[in-house]
Amino acid sequence: MNLVTGSTTALITPFKNGKLDEQKYADLIRRQIRHGINAVCPVGTTGESATLSYDEDRVCMEIAVEVCKGTHTKVLAGAGSNSTAEAIEAAKVAQKCGVDAIFSVAPYYNKPSQEGLYQHYKAIAQCVSDLPFMLYNVPGRTLVDISADTVIRLFDDVPNIYGIKEATGSIERTIELLSRRPQLKVFSGDDAIDYAILACGGAGITSVTSNLLPDMKSQLVAKALAGDFAGSKTINDALFPINKALFLESNPVMVKAAMYIAGLIDTLEYRLPLVAPSSANLKMIEEIKKNYTIQGA
Repeated sequence: MNLVTGSTTALITPFKNGKLDEQKYADLIRRQIRHGINAVCPVGTTGESATLSYDEDRVCMEIAVEVCKGTHTKVLAGAGSNSTAEAIEAAKVAQKCGVDAIFSVAPYYNKPSQEGLYQHYKAIAQCVSDLPFMLYNVPGRTLVDISADTVIRLFDDVPNIYGIKEATGSIERTIELLSRRPQLKVFSGDDAIDYAILACGGAGITSVTSNLLPDMKSQLVAKALAGDFAGSKTINDALFPINKALFLESNPVMVKAAMYIAGLIDTLEYRLPLVAPSSANLKMIEEIKKNYTIQGA
């Protein structure tokens, strides 16, 4: 099974007049490829998956697969829901689209038990058993935490579950997981602590900031995985101000604004209930962005 690791980008979804801007989406993915990103992640939470239609999900994945075909960049697609049946259908669609791997956000709102989480993920992963499958733990948004015991149980019991995107903000959790299962592929899901997780043995990152700065993020990861931890830390430190600024409001509000200011997207559009950032935050991101060279803008 060909596992997806390294630098991955949680793609934004560009809209134009309320609809998916398919050409711009393809252009954004080509930019990620040019700057060395190992995998793009369509239809994740940064891509406003909660407000995309099922048809838009499919189109986003199809575009990503087509654009990445024949390149070094893989497609790690989102397939999550708080309904297990819906998540299974999403995973099957992703499989038909030809993605390289799947990640699935923890079921939100329901607040299932650890046994419920185990059964949820086992059911989804087993329905696409030939695809590498990653868990996605982001309790700040889902209000449920996939415990280390549950992660390890799933890793041990379900052959295609190979890793987890950890967005708890906890270095301790990464250390615990890798101390108990060194073969587990742990991805950083928090831009500010990418270096720390990689230095603890993480296998990659899924970044919001790399929508804007894929060159720096790909280098950060490549250096760490090659053992150049000093070089990786230098990049991580340089990115700290913008990493913080991009989360002044609920993601992806700020990263879309930054990309619009940089000329990477033509229109600044969100799907309700998300709206444009405050004028103060818009000004702040504009000032911070001046400290970085946005390649391809």
